[in-house]
Amino acid sequence: MTPPDDCLARNDWICGEYLTTRSHILTDATVQHLQLTFLAVLIALVVAVPLAVAARRWRWASGPVLAVTTVLYTIPSLAMFSLLLPAYGLSASLVVAGLVLYSLTLLVRNILVGLRGVPEETRQAARGLGYGPVRLLLTVELPLALPASMAGLRIATVSAVSLVTVGAIVGFGGLGNLIYAGMNTYFKAQVLTASVLCVVIAVAADLLLLGVQRLLTPWTRAARA
Repeated sequence: MTPPDDCLARNDWICGEYLTTRSHILTDATVQHLQLTFLAVLIALVVAVPLAVAARRWRWASGPVLAVTTVLYTIPSLAMFSLLLPAYGLSASLVVAGLVLYSLTLLVRNILVGLRGVPEETRQAARGLGYGPVRLLLTVELPLALPASMAGLRIATVSAVSLVTVGAIVGFGGLGNLIYAGMNTYFKAQVLTASVLCVVIAVAADLLLLGVQRLLTPWTRAARA
């Protein structure tokens, strides 16, 4: 029997026909994937900064903050979503909440490392110039902590891109929805295409944040030179 000419009919792994006929599905899944990732990382960053500042300022807070965020990171993703299910139901908020909790460990630890790396003499000099606690934090400590903080943000973002796919179990997994559906039906082109797009998003996000980091921390380039 002559094999069909259509790569979809042959169920090939690489199929241009799939890209042209399912472009709208791929676009919608990619947009959802990006939205979930961006929202989760943004919320996690807003929460992580105050936690790291508190852990840096009050030694007694450091242990509990790091312990709680570390425990959260050790919970398997399926178990995490199950624990959050009563509060959020089968919704995109469930996926975002889970990703936020996972991102906190990476962000809090790296921001805290950056804050602890600010030389004490720099803080003393700023205080001598009349800097108050808030101005010192915003104009001295956080800028100097940027290299470590951005490293944590890059890791958290790439991790979130990967974990979004697990949201397919509740119908909000972005490209993970296509991967999950494709595996159930053994739709090779869909599985491979969605997987490759996940990798592309992760690499692109990491390179973008790396570029932002270099723009925000020109002194690190001067030091290496």
